[in-house]
Amino acid sequence: MSTASSAAPAPGTLSTPLLDAQGPNILHEISEQGGYAYVGMSTLAAAGDLRAAEAAREVAWEQLHSGPWHSVLPIWRDAYSMACLRVAGFSYAAGEFSEAIRVLDMGLIMGGLALRKDLESAIDKATAKATAVTVSDQGAEAKCRVVPREFNDAEVGRNYLCSEWKQELITFSQFLERIQSNDCSPAGPTYLAQHPLFDQIEELRKDILIPDYCFTGGGELKSLNAWFGPAGTVTPLHHDPHHNILAQVVGRKYVRLYRATLSEELYPYNESMLKNSSQVQSKHKAIWMSSSITILSMDFSTFSHSTLDFFLHRVDLDSMDVNKFPKVHDLEFMDCILEEGEMLYIPPKWWHYVRSLTKSLSVSFWWSDSGSSEGS
Repeated sequence: MSTASSAAPAPGTLSTPLLDAQGPNILHEISEQGGYAYVGMSTLAAAGDLRAAEAAREVAWEQLHSGPWHSVLPIWRDAYSMACLRVAGFSYAAGEFSEAIRVLDMGLIMGGLALRKDLESAIDKATAKATAVTVSDQGAEAKCRVVPREFNDAEVGRNYLCSEWKQELITFSQFLERIQSNDCSPAGPTYLAQHPLFDQIEELRKDILIPDYCFTGGGELKSLNAWFGPAGTVTPLHHDPHHNILAQVVGRKYVRLYRATLSEELYPYNESMLKNSSQVQSKHKAIWMSSSITILSMDFSTFSHSTLDFFLHRVDLDSMDVNKFPKVHDLEFMDCILEEGEMLYIPPKWWHYVRSLTKSLSVSFWWSDSGSSEGS
């Protein structure tokens, strides 16, 4: 029992001790920011009005999208968390556990920190209920997980340097359906790129072991990310600031590396946000999409490595505009095809280009050491 409440929650309700304790303060701060409509609807929601709860969530959602993310007042993020807890409470009481989890996940992703523990505990409770219902429906021997988790940065498009590239908020199940069906948006394939998936789905995190290499030289792990998508997804030529181990879990990837000392010859962008990315792209842009379609229809297991090497070089980086980027043509590089179960070490500041040859799941481990991180 929480010290913020004098009674245990009813069996069909979610326990929200932080919301009960901090809710009045959150509403007061929102009213100071002129959010009177939200305060009124939230008050009605607390009294049992589902439509008011949904309306309050819409108001908070609009505030979250009123400008650049960094300019959104933190209190509106807490307001969104509050509204998600209210709406999810109605779904949970109605036995709609999957919908409750979906709403709570959105609260975790888009909401603030004040009510995060309430959101997490509510997800645990709803997930337990959803799993119990699934097992009951399918028999005692069923081993099912109901995890309709969300993520907020699935990439859509050829790669992040293309004009049609965008980010899209979809459920994990929707993403898996696209991967399974080879479906994609008009802008191109959907790619879960450099995403903290294992922070969002803790069940998957338990399957990941940090390689011992990440602790050499007194190393400290900086990030653990997933890269998940169909054949033909591309990470353009770029470099990163940390040591990196790229582990291939499912599928195959082609990787090309250039030394850090070749940065000037690789024409980095001048813009601060893209200065770690190269301007060198294919001269014939249509080749990128046609090569993606070709890769989807080819069985690369029948090719020798030399044939694959020729095919990839001709289609991708060897198609670069040598008139525009004359320094690149004769630069030395290293490349490989990363197979399932293999890991590749990429030193700090080394330039690398990656293309998926099949449906692919990779995990990257970034770490720093106590010495210099400058590559050579």
